[in-house]
Formats: sequence, structure tokens, C-alpha cells
Amino acid sequence: MPDIEDEIDAGDEFGSIESVKAVTSLFMPLSGRIIAVNTELKDGPEIINEECYDEGWVIRMEVTNQDESSELLSADDYKEFLLDEEA
Repeated sequence: MPDIEDEIDAGDEFGSIESVKAVTSLFMPLSGRIIAVNTELKDGPEIINEECYDEGWVIRMEVTNQDESSELLSADDYKEFLLDEEA
């Protein structure tokens, strides 16, 4: 996991998450400065699956290049992408 105050560019790896079957890299969606790291995940990684929208956050960041957000998918576009992947 990154340290607070680290500056990371969009697309760069900032950590990893491990499951029974694989280790998956975590990538920054936008360039930014890390302002918080969820240390609770170290002792309770299952929180990500149980509370992904509340207590299961990984990092909090301050975006440093707002223009990059135009390349992100909307929630509806992401749902459509997932449905296309299942087909």
C-alpha cells in the first residue's frame, strides 16, 4: 500500500489484493496524492467484500488532474461493460 502524501499517476500500480486463487494489482484511476490508507484491511481484508461501499475502502486521494476524469466510465457505462463481458 502507498504511504500518505505519495503522489501517484493515473494507471500506476499502487498496491495489490490477494484472493485464494490470485494476486491482483490495484491501479490508480486518476493522478493524485494519497490522503488516507485503510489500515483496517491489513487485519480484516474480508471487509472489502462485506462493506465495499462503506468500511471497505482502500485509499482516499486528492485528485491532482481533474481532466483525467473525462476518461472514466459512468456507473451506467460500467454496468453495460460488465454485462457485455458476461456474454
